[in-house]
Amino acid sequence: MKVFLIGYMASGKSTLGKALAKALALPFIDLDVEIERTAGASITEIIDTKGELHFRKVESAVLKDLLEQHESGVFALGGGTPVFYNHMDVLNAKGETIFLDVPVGELAKRLEGDIKRPLIQNKEDVAEFVAKHLFERRPYYSQAKHRIAGPSISVGELTALLN
Repeated sequence: MKVFLIGYMASGKSTLGKALAKALALPFIDLDVEIERTAGASITEIIDTKGELHFRKVESAVLKDLLEQHESGVFALGGGTPVFYNHMDVLNAKGETIFLDVPVGELAKRLEGDIKRPLIQNKEDVAEFVAKHLFERRPYYSQAKHRIAGPSISVGELTALLN
């Protein structure tokens, strides 16, 4: 079984993904970590030096490789992954996609002061930025087979959804 967790940054994809993988006895694959390992640079460095378009190409290539390498697993995807290169069609064909739909206010609270996130660095109004960005991405996220909404999503909810 392949399970793909999608959603905005700070929605809990990596944190919940690790716990879900453990609960299901599946490997956990974090796309962002694999991109950094493959590229030999942080996502921030890739975007700062080569631009977002280059990053998205690398992201797509790494995702393709991971899908071929792993028969099963819980995959935590980047917040923008579903938006580019028809990824949602591919992901829906390969496994179970779950949109972690966390409210804007909760996302903004989690992101305040997080300097590791390149898209929100130097943003004065994080909530406004998140709301606008989420509005743009929601049509892609909404293509997921499953959706769980709320400020606090549990591993139990995810496992129940998959059973």
